[in-house]
Amino acid sequence: MNGKHIGLIYTGGTVGMTMTAQGYAPMQDFAGALAQLLASTGETLPRYTLHAYPVPIDSANATPEDWRAIGGDIAARYNDYDGFVVLHGTDTMAYTAAALSFMLQGLRKPVIVTGSQIPLGAARSDAPQNLITALQLAASGRINEVAVYFNQRLLRGNRTTKLSTESLGAFDSPNYPRLAEVGIHARFNEAALLPRAASERFELPAYGRHVVLPIRFVPGMPVAAVRALLDLKPHAVVLQCYGAGSAPDRDPALMEMLARANEAGVVLAACSQSPHGQVAIGTYAAGAGMTAAGVVGARDMTFEAIVAKLHHLLATGLPPESVREALLRELSGELTA
Repeated sequence: MNGKHIGLIYTGGTVGMTMTAQGYAPMQDFAGALAQLLASTGETLPRYTLHAYPVPIDSANATPEDWRAIGGDIAARYNDYDGFVVLHGTDTMAYTAAALSFMLQGLRKPVIVTGSQIPLGAARSDAPQNLITALQLAASGRINEVAVYFNQRLLRGNRTTKLSTESLGAFDSPNYPRLAEVGIHARFNEAALLPRAASERFELPAYGRHVVLPIRFVPGMPVAAVRALLDLKPHAVVLQCYGAGSAPDRDPALMEMLARANEAGVVLAACSQSPHGQVAIGTYAAGAGMTAAGVVGARDMTFEAIVAKLHHLLATGLPPESVREALLRELSGELTA
């Protein structure tokens, strides 16, 4: 298929598992099963080279260090291939895709992350079509960014979130159009795709040295719970607020606590618990106190993108005030300006 050569990186996940008495576990010969599957497609696929991790990562166990390892592997092989397909578990696929987009800024070829809800060798597996289509899209010459392909949808990687544990259409991008819809033919949304950059701007700092924690507000949540989390001395906290960015402000101790954390150098970012729309923390009086406390509203970024971006910005060595400013600066199409 048009002479393209794709680097296929198998990191782990359901796609490469098989059922055992103890539940799903990595299959013994994933490379053989993959070769047998892809050989049956004839000449419809580009040439690929498989790079399989010797110890597959269960994506529920994936860490920022794992994101960095995958990004480093792509960067190290960047000149060897025309594009990349990364096979990954679905649980934290959106986090990894977002992190890759921040490490691999200015991509001039595709990095498509995919996987499956049902293992490759199981009946009714969604793995074959996800994998085959991801390879074809990677060879299309139309994509210059990190994307997630799943169940006929090509999505921007840092706009993606997992919405279902049971549907084969597990992922979507609530605040950004799909990059392509794939039926009999692939229909690209040209206006939604990132343009090809003039040059790559890769940033691959060491991840894993910083602590980013979430606080999800719920009715009746004691202020002591927030205090206990802040006592862990995180470098950044993502506040999952109600609606457009409201937080309980009846007890002034909460806002005072956030203000002290901000002054101590903790980066505080607010997102909405609702998947659609932007957070605007000054919309209601119940959120105005957070602005005074130094909380930054993260616009329409997904929770996964905020977490990954905070890890990335902190890893680059920026001081807290610069991280707050850079959080709202677009790096790879992750937010609406």
